[in-house]
Amino acid sequence: MGIRLGCVADDFTGATDLANNLVRAGMRVVQLIDVPPPGAERPVDADAVVIALKSRTVPAADAVGASLRALTWLRSAGAEQIYFKYCSTFDSTPAGNIGPVTEALMDALGTDFTIATPAFPDNGRTVFKGHLFVGDVLLSASGMRDHPLTPMTDPNLVSVLGAQTTRAVGLIDHTVVGRDATAVRARIDELREQGAGIAIADAVSNDDLVRLGAAVRGMPLVTAGSGLAIGLPANWGFTPSHAAAQLPPPGGHRAVISGSVSAATNQQVQEFLRTGRPAFSVDPLRVAAGEDVSGEALAFAEARLAAGPVLFYSTETPEAVRTVQTRLGAAEAGELVERTLARVAEGLVRRGVRQLVVAGGETSGAVVRALGITGLRIGPQIDPGVPWCAAALPGGDTLHITLKSGNFGGPGFFTDSFALLDREVS
Repeated sequence: MGIRLGCVADDFTGATDLANNLVRAGMRVVQLIDVPPPGAERPVDADAVVIALKSRTVPAADAVGASLRALTWLRSAGAEQIYFKYCSTFDSTPAGNIGPVTEALMDALGTDFTIATPAFPDNGRTVFKGHLFVGDVLLSASGMRDHPLTPMTDPNLVSVLGAQTTRAVGLIDHTVVGRDATAVRARIDELREQGAGIAIADAVSNDDLVRLGAAVRGMPLVTAGSGLAIGLPANWGFTPSHAAAQLPPPGGHRAVISGSVSAATNQQVQEFLRTGRPAFSVDPLRVAAGEDVSGEALAFAEARLAAGPVLFYSTETPEAVRTVQTRLGAAEAGELVERTLARVAEGLVRRGVRQLVVAGGETSGAVVRALGITGLRIGPQIDPGVPWCAAALPGGDTLHITLKSGNFGGPGFFTDSFALLDREVS
């Protein structure tokens, strides 16, 4: 059996989030880091392939180019349907990148219609009457309003996406989605007749996502957060199976790298500190001043790794982040932190870390590139949207790694992750 579903994800943590839901629904999934170079060996023994890009916040033209290269590779590998995955908080600006990438993929696939829904109820992301909720509040009242790169101040996804596209954007509302797949398909036909090319789809429960999944069977392109993934594998006859999530047994030291500035990751850092476990703070102002912060971090690690997990973090409150950005500039501050944490990750792996938790999409991208990781086998779920993965290091060892979106996971996520790996994989 070949590749059924080919996925293009706009960041690294989002890719594993998507892959996790596909695995839970019974698909064997390989995640690739960027588009493989020409002549690279194609993955085997996989039902779905997710290509992780770093395209969420780059210029729209660059995001489109990278996404089209991923599409070309996936089609050449035999993918029957394409899934464009973005964040469950619809991270974007009026210039994109969700709209421009969606339309470029539609044009390349020769399709005149697709859907868009970032809903993921298991993580508190729901869409009702076209408006995105985070937990009990509208997106515009959530922590995403303070995001340093993509502040989300409008919860109306029809207008948000409409500002980014040339195609008209319609709505498949909850009264339709709550009925059945036939009703959804009828609404799609109606929207097509009205001239719409994209439709925001409501979803307030997993049952809604299952009905949507059935309705888009055979659609060349779907676009969504990771939630829709629970409704697609059944279209090819897949059912949940523990075997789809099997990984080799773990070993080595444990560490956590956190570069996210989200409210959820702030809580996770504070909980780790509250338990008295060792942690090292990476200060971007010290890095900018030329101090050897990564060297200090690794010296800190050497005396502590044998005793249990060690945390290295640059996570700060929105106020502290704004202060740093004012002094260094938003882009420069982010890049300084990413490069420093990536160097720390390299040093940790050289010192025997083989179980690594990474928090933050941009940080995850920097870390996997620094470690030379080109692909991941997706394993068991830690929290909704976050799985353990196994990667082959350049030297041949196996690294167990989880790439966590900043917004995901409960307060005890860091330590809970290692406990689950012991329980589920060892």
